[in-house]
Amino acid sequence: MSGRFAFAALGSIALGSCVAGSVPPRAPPEPVVVAPVPTPAPTQSEPVRAGFRFEGPPVQGALLTGRVPTGAVSLSFQGEPVEIGKDGFFIVGLDRDAPAEVRFEARLADGGTVERKLQISPGDWKLEYINTPYHAGVSSAAFEARRGPEVTQIVASRARHVDSQGWLQDFIWPVKGRQSGYFGSQRVYQGKPGSYHGGADIAVPTGTTFVAPADGVVTLAARDEFTLEGKLIIIDHGMGLNSAFLHASEILVNEGDHVTQGQPIGKVGQTGRATGPHLHWGLKWKDARIDPLLVAGPPNG
Repeated sequence: MSGRFAFAALGSIALGSCVAGSVPPRAPPEPVVVAPVPTPAPTQSEPVRAGFRFEGPPVQGALLTGRVPTGAVSLSFQGEPVEIGKDGFFIVGLDRDAPAEVRFEARLADGGTVERKLQISPGDWKLEYINTPYHAGVSSAAFEARRGPEVTQIVASRARHVDSQGWLQDFIWPVKGRQSGYFGSQRVYQGKPGSYHGGADIAVPTGTTFVAPADGVVTLAARDEFTLEGKLIIIDHGMGLNSAFLHASEILVNEGDHVTQGQPIGKVGQTGRATGPHLHWGLKWKDARIDPLLVAGPPNG
């Protein structure tokens, strides 16, 4: 029995026990005024996106943030699947040598598709033209024997899928200082291009602490020096985006650690193949190499 109905029943019993005429007549009950239930204001639904939305410069070496059309259930970029995040957001890395035109295709819940072609501007890379023939380096058997397992570890660390939302953040520089090496720089030997520089180098003294540029999960913390990278850290920021930090003198994190933006993760050094103390920061989205300057801005800003 509810409280209201229980109170009414007790009142009837009390009145029945009184002597007739001893109870003064009641005043008529005042009418109960029920306040109207306010009608909620209509919520404004988000406008339907009939096409793609993009943020960021469509240029070689850039990281694009996009949003799929409303109702999209899957997405492909250049024919390869791309994960769609919350509210339809996604990221795509444009490799240093990305083609002049790329293609996106979203498949809708009703079976339809939406296609978008995007024109990509060429990057402004520092090229050095050398008037001597190109000579490929010859590796020793000892180097090859050691290098193989190192590459296997690097590939495996980048293949891991982690739950991180770091890709949504505005990236910061791991350390600030003089930039000594530029992403995409390359020597050209009598018309034949050599390998290009796949990251950005910041020259600072040995022992300088560097931090995580965004949230993520540590997928590799190589304290035993690799032949080229030296002491190496790789952090996965989610959605296929990861950072590599080379030539460290000390590593402050462990594999599996969840790190937050600005958290100290290592100290600068010149381990591995390095001619002086500096931090090499490399960014990759899947197999595409990305220019950190196009993601985090100037390193001394």
